[in-house]
Order: sequence, then C-alpha cells, then structure tokens
Amino acid sequence: VQLVESGGGLVQPGGSLRLSCAASGFPTGTFSTYAMNWYRQAPGKERELVASISGAGSRTVYADSVKGRFTISRDNTRKAVYLQMNGLKPEDTAAYYCSAVRGAVRYWGQGTQVTVSS
Repeated sequence: VQLVESGGGLVQPGGSLRLSCAASGFPTGTFSTYAMNWYRQAPGKERELVASISGAGSRTVYADSVKGRFTISRDNTRKAVYLQMNGLKPEDTAAYYCSAVRGAVRYWGQGTQVTVSS
C-alpha cells in the first residue's frame, strides 16, 4: 500500500490550497473500508489529527482549529482523498500527512509541506 500526498506549497494568509492523497496497492474493493485521515505536524510539535472521513464518506470529523475552513472529501473510485483548505493562517504551517486506518492497520504517506506566510 502506498499513499502519496501532493498540493502543498507556499500561500499567503487568507489563501487556499487543496491537498490530494493518491492511494495505491489496496486490494480491489478494500479502499472504501478504510477511514482516511489528514494529520499535520509543525516543527517542535506533536502530530495532530486535522480531519477524518469514514469509508463511505458519510461521516467527517474536524479539529476545532480548522472547522469551517477545511473540508475533507474522498473519491473511492479514484482511490483518492482531498483536503480543501480555505482561510489559511500562519498557524496552519506544517507538514501534512495522509493516513489510512482500519482497525489496528494504519498506513502513512510521506507528507507534503504547507507554509502560510506573507
């Protein structure tokens, strides 16, 4: 299984970015059985959960710090997960990681850097 994030970069405060996570290697029909999460980790801080989406995409959960600004979505046909980030703030600066989880099984991507600065 491989998760590859993309879409990070440098953006000014108030700007937007859309992160993508492309999944591969999942046996046919199993990607939708995994909940998908976006985490982030800023320098000197612990990794924190940003957003989570259920396998079918019917349930989402967000960290309080991003509610109303970030939206997680998934396309099980394309085996992809997205994080639309609007109203970005300097405190959103971090490496963002995609994660797939089902029970005790968890996979991680390599991360994509998001920097919010003027």
